[in-house]
Amino acid sequence: MAPIPHLSKRIRSPQDWRKKSKSKSRKLGKKRFGKILRSKKSPRRRDRNKKLNPKSILTTILVLFCATILAGLTASAILFFWVGRTLPDPDNLSERLVAQSTKIYDRTGETVLYDIHGAQKRTIVKLDDLPNHVKWSIIALEDKKFYEHHGFDPIGFARAVYNNIIHGYGSGGGSTLTQQLVKNAILSPEKRLSRKIKELVLSLKIETIYTKDEILQMYLNEIPYGSVSYGIEAASQTFFGKSAKDLELVESALLASLPQATTFYSPYGSHQDRLLVRAHYCLEQMFEEGYITEEEKNVAKEVDILERIIPRRENILAPHFVMYIKEILVETYGEKMVEQGGLKVVTTLDLDKQLMAEEILAEQVEINAEEWNGNNAALLALDAKTGQILTMVGSKDYFDEENDGAVNVTTRSRQPGSSFKPIVYAAAFKKGYTPTTMLYDVITTFKTEIGKDYEPHNYNDKNFGPVTIRQALAGSLNIPAVKTIYLTGISNVLDLADNMSYTTLQDRSRFGLSLVLGGGEVKLIEHVSSFSIFATEGRKHKIASILKVEDSKGKVLEEWEDEKEKVLDTEVCRQLVGVLSDNNARAYVFGESNYLTLGERPVAAKTGTTNDFRDAWTIGFTPSLAVGVWAGNNDNSAMKEGADGSVLAAPIWNRFMRQALEGTPVESFKAPKAVTTGKGVLDGVTPELHSILHYVNKDNPLGSEPSNPSDDWQYENWEAAISIWAEEEGIEFTTSTESGDIEFYSEGFIDEGDEEENEGDEEKDGDEEPSDDLDGILLHSPLEGEQLRGRNIAVSFTRLSGITLTSVEYFIDDQLVARDSSGLNGENPYYRDIY
Repeated sequence: MAPIPHLSKRIRSPQDWRKKSKSKSRKLGKKRFGKILRSKKSPRRRDRNKKLNPKSILTTILVLFCATILAGLTASAILFFWVGRTLPDPDNLSERLVAQSTKIYDRTGETVLYDIHGAQKRTIVKLDDLPNHVKWSIIALEDKKFYEHHGFDPIGFARAVYNNIIHGYGSGGGSTLTQQLVKNAILSPEKRLSRKIKELVLSLKIETIYTKDEILQMYLNEIPYGSVSYGIEAASQTFFGKSAKDLELVESALLASLPQATTFYSPYGSHQDRLLVRAHYCLEQMFEEGYITEEEKNVAKEVDILERIIPRRENILAPHFVMYIKEILVETYGEKMVEQGGLKVVTTLDLDKQLMAEEILAEQVEINAEEWNGNNAALLALDAKTGQILTMVGSKDYFDEENDGAVNVTTRSRQPGSSFKPIVYAAAFKKGYTPTTMLYDVITTFKTEIGKDYEPHNYNDKNFGPVTIRQALAGSLNIPAVKTIYLTGISNVLDLADNMSYTTLQDRSRFGLSLVLGGGEVKLIEHVSSFSIFATEGRKHKIASILKVEDSKGKVLEEWEDEKEKVLDTEVCRQLVGVLSDNNARAYVFGESNYLTLGERPVAAKTGTTNDFRDAWTIGFTPSLAVGVWAGNNDNSAMKEGADGSVLAAPIWNRFMRQALEGTPVESFKAPKAVTTGKGVLDGVTPELHSILHYVNKDNPLGSEPSNPSDDWQYENWEAAISIWAEEEGIEFTTSTESGDIEFYSEGFIDEGDEEENEGDEEKDGDEEPSDDLDGILLHSPLEGEQLRGRNIAVSFTRLSGITLTSVEYFIDDQLVARDSSGLNGENPYYRDIY
């Protein structure tokens, strides 16, 4: 290094200063201070304006830089010495913590669901006995500069920090293979800065003691691969049934993909698709680093590697739930602690209900497969009052590899079909719409901001004209549902979904009006949790799966506490439950006898079916138990025509609910308060042939009527659709109102022109279907084929022009229950609560 200019002239030793005479020092001081005290008018003023010497500045910077580096090296040396004096001796890597199995229990804390891991599988192999691609696959994926660094890769570390900041925590790690070896073989799994420093110190020490090949050999023999397998030989035997020395390229790539997250990437877990992506990424990295040719890479990618995985049959109960629990534990405590820490985990699982659900589901799937080509199903049950998972069946058979049995469908995203409608209607009630709000179920074209106009159709391609929201939701009519989400606002629906803890609807740009028909994917576990909010009248409980975790010494690490918050108004929930639990309201579509009832036990339920019959759903609840069922095929292939939620999922749901609730007290839902808004269209009356947009401002339905309804961009199409329907039906004027349903007939019509008795109507036999085309009136309820049980029965009809009524009699099973002889010719529609 070149000498620093003028350094010898600028710096003098203390001895040099002491040699100077006292008088000379005084003289020098006087001379210097004289410069400062001179007047600004002094001839020597120009000395103050002299430019600084660039060499002097550079010298100062270099001195400061060198001092900083020296101080940093000194501090690092002190830190390394201080930390290193208490660290284990890296010369003996065989001294590891004694592994203890972690046990997962059911909610009683007595029955072991799974023992992780029982006994470690480990067989030591030499690096020279392994194919080169075993070595290069792990290096290409985990530490490309392994043979270049000395235990720590600052560039890789900085890259990892950057990725985690930009892409989120967990996007990538910066540890070298040496650091990973230290973390797994020497240190405890605690997540502290001090442990990271220890890891770095030991890594640097190990690099001075062992060769690179020795370090790599220890790594391959120590690292966990999951499923109780430690080391490459045990992993090869476990997953492929062969020695590591016989591994093929694609097999090596798959095994190299496991150590980063052995539970998440487990070949027996729910993320096999992600494992395959990572294995292919490994092959790409090996090619880019020059370890394999492009042809070798392409040939390896063509291999169906997951087909080579040996099936696992372990002593395990509720396997999908156990693996769900294990993922949570690994995320909280780390892989090593879960595999070797001897934890005792008491879960929320009700084993009796779990075994019951597994049996019911397996039996029904066999029927579904034979009759409807639906080869799988899933069921999840929650304690509605606590949010605790009682049952989780992720598929009909966890070990069924042919149908991806290990995939836990309860935590996967699937389109929910019409089972999402209650979320939309809840948002509508929250905004001010009511169960009695009148909507026209007529074929309607909806304008869209982007793309073609949207024209939904009902499931059965029938249309029912003016209906209430109660009828529309209970009968799962699609056209009124799309009108409802437009009136409510998609953003308001998504806001509610966020509050109810759906995590799959974050990208709002994806969703349009079809969201109400299931256009956004949801997870069964979150769907059931959201329905349980209706059961608890607006209280959301955080989904819970673990009651308590203890370490190997009995110390409690965590214990369940109920986390709840109010996310929905009580009356909104009661209104919605009142509709979903009203079997009479759904009978005109589902029939009175259906799988959505539990005898005398009140229950609320909703089905759902997606396009081409790819997904079938049923979600329902009592005040204490919320249960959801999905049925279909894991590969998203279509089932047979007609394979809807009421046929495939509802029978499973119904059987489980009946057995799970057997012997428990019958609980009732609280009825909502009667709602009267003063607006006819919201209170069940449409005085003219107009859509709801004619009477309300959709953004403020309880406010004043719009002065210019046509300003709404959907108004023209909605009005045109009603006109077309009315013309087809031969109707010039109609009104409708919310009502219940019974078998109905009337007699005694008087023609206003000649006042002769109209003989066109005769008494209907009680077994015949009710008529909606009686002479002189337009009957709104009951709808065709509907019947009622109970004591809340109402009838409504409109008296057509030119007709005067003298009396109306109401019969149930040929028994006269009511008679009207006055008030029949007043303002339409006529409404009568008869029973």
